[in-house]
Amino acid sequence: MVHETGYYDLLGVSPKASAEEIKKAYRKLALKYHPDKNPNEGEKFKHISQAYEVLSDPKKRDLYDQGGEQAIKEGGVGGGSSPMDIFNMFFGGGGRMQRERRGKNVVHQLGVTLEEMYNGTTRKLGLQKNVICEKCDGYGGKKGALEKCSNCKGRGVQVKVQQIGPGMIQQIQSMCPDCQGQGEKFNSKDRCKNCNGNKVERKKKILEVHIDKGMKDGQKITFNGEGDQEPGLEPGDVIIVLDQKEHPVFQRQDDNLVMKMNLKLVEALCGFKKTIQTLDNRTLVITSQPGEVIKHSDIKCVQNEGMPIYRDPYERGQLFIQFMVEFPEKHWLPEHLMFQLERLLPSREDVMITDDMEEVELSEEDVRTQQKTYSREAYEEDDEGPRGGVQCQTQ
Repeated sequence: MVHETGYYDLLGVSPKASAEEIKKAYRKLALKYHPDKNPNEGEKFKHISQAYEVLSDPKKRDLYDQGGEQAIKEGGVGGGSSPMDIFNMFFGGGGRMQRERRGKNVVHQLGVTLEEMYNGTTRKLGLQKNVICEKCDGYGGKKGALEKCSNCKGRGVQVKVQQIGPGMIQQIQSMCPDCQGQGEKFNSKDRCKNCNGNKVERKKKILEVHIDKGMKDGQKITFNGEGDQEPGLEPGDVIIVLDQKEHPVFQRQDDNLVMKMNLKLVEALCGFKKTIQTLDNRTLVITSQPGEVIKHSDIKCVQNEGMPIYRDPYERGQLFIQFMVEFPEKHWLPEHLMFQLERLLPSREDVMITDDMEEVELSEEDVRTQQKTYSREAYEEDDEGPRGGVQCQTQ
């Protein structure tokens, strides 16, 4: 037995109504009494939303049926969400009659160098943004001179009927161009001359973007409330997204730096001294001792010479160096000296050759011959394939 029916009466449904009937009733009433359509019915909209919140939840509805609104309050399960939150959840982020309570965020991409991310810097960024007109305080014209738009008759939208076929018509709804969807407008004589009735004016804003040491590619810097202004709306944010430019020497991997270094064969075998110019213009000297063989593509690291750690800049990652060993060109050493070089190098592996083996000669790779081979193989594979093409099997 239902203890009280106040919530059901608000939605205009029976206490025995199904969940679908309650949903349909709320949809119809929420659109009718939404503050954007009926600014004076805010309290009614609030009560409707509260009733739907309770009756749409089986547990809350059961509690309400047994003990009424008092049971909901004592159970601590009533009024948990704002009417707007319930409306947004129901309509998937907002109904057609709802306007945003907050302006849109503005996103800008800012190209930065690896040096700027390493050392930290401040960049000035000039933006054009809408601000509330100072002359009319965002009203758009002379106070009290607003008139109902004659084009849309105050609805803010135009409905056009278009014939799309014999006996078939289509209604197209669009924003009224005369009043920009407001339903009201000023006569030309009453319109603000500074903003031409737009309520906002375009101005340049200089933002100082502080790039801290160790910031990363794609990191966001947010300026709260610096977006476009509009009467009745809270301004959105300006979001700066860092876009790291390529560096000719270093590549970044998280908090580490990676670079390649070319070595002559003599350096790889007999040791070397090399210098590295850091991103903060210091010079590092790295050394390999004689006999410490560096192989091609070997990777060594230098501790604490990578990127500064974001918000802990006294700590750094590692610097990884990949060595690329350059071998000498063909015939770089006269043949009569090869014997002396061979005596200094590790001994070669002897191969036992028998009479049943076949000796061949190595030659340089011929790209044109290789392309012909690939083309012939592809042709042969295609020739063996089905000639009828792919067929669809129907059932």
